[in-house]
Amino acid sequence: MIVAKTLQEGKVAAVDTLQAAFGTSADFIFADYRGMTVEQLTALRKQLRAKDARFRVVKNTSARLAFERRAAPDVSGYLTGPTAIAIAPKDANEVAKLLFQCARETPALKVKGGLVGDTVYNAAQVEAFSRLPAKGELIAMLLSVMNGPARNLAAALNDIPARLVRTIKAVGDQKAAEAEGTTPA
Repeated sequence: MIVAKTLQEGKVAAVDTLQAAFGTSADFIFADYRGMTVEQLTALRKQLRAKDARFRVVKNTSARLAFERRAAPDVSGYLTGPTAIAIAPKDANEVAKLLFQCARETPALKVKGGLVGDTVYNAAQVEAFSRLPAKGELIAMLLSVMNGPARNLAAALNDIPARLVRTIKAVGDQKAAEAEGTTPA
């Protein structure tokens, strides 16, 4: 009886540890890492850390229970076979891009699906999501579009005095040329 209770406590501790690893992240991408070498996994983890993300190999039952505790949508379909979860606390789009780039270089890595916010995506949807511009790029595009009319207005307002100056200069040149008795070209 004591052995069974110890095992149960160990499982609860594993779920607690995994839930702590998830932290406040809302975005997760599930992958099958079977066939990747330790060096490949280490390189992938290093690249993900640069994006403030983590790549964690999980036990499927513990992960399922941790997601149930979070009251997250059902992701149990992606928690089969060897599973690793890319935990993206900031920009899931960048993490998805990195995973698909790595999957092209290392065919052993296969993205299974993802949980972005409260929406569950299959592998094809995660791949389409990875092709979208990143949040920073979208903000830059929006600011550029918003800045365009102001830039055009400033150019138009600047053009009025510039035309006036050019007209006055042309009139001055013409009068100077008439005074000398030549006509300007």
